[in-house]
Amino acid sequence: MTTNDKPQMTNDKGQPTVFSCVSGSLVAGAMASGSYFLTSSIAQTFANKPVHSANITVVNITIAVRTLVVGMCALGSAIFGIAALGLMALGIQILIQKLTKQPATPPDSQP
Repeated sequence: MTTNDKPQMTNDKGQPTVFSCVSGSLVAGAMASGSYFLTSSIAQTFANKPVHSANITVVNITIAVRTLVVGMCALGSAIFGIAALGLMALGIQILIQKLTKQPATPPDSQP
């Protein structure tokens, strides 16, 4: 198996293509949406099942754990959402550069 058997997602200079940016953005957006719906479902489940305990330590630990679980899911939603927006913006930037025929400056070249 040679390296030419794989579909090419970058151009000759090793830079990302518009297709790879848009497809990555769609995947990240789907993951962000899924994570958002998971966060909403977890929060509603926690709200519908209150803690029944007279021990204040149990109540405090339960509140802390619930807050951490919902917070971590929300953080995942935010990270995937920001990644989706960034990839889409990169794809638009590359498309504009191709349409205006401006060469992309390599990251290694410094004036």
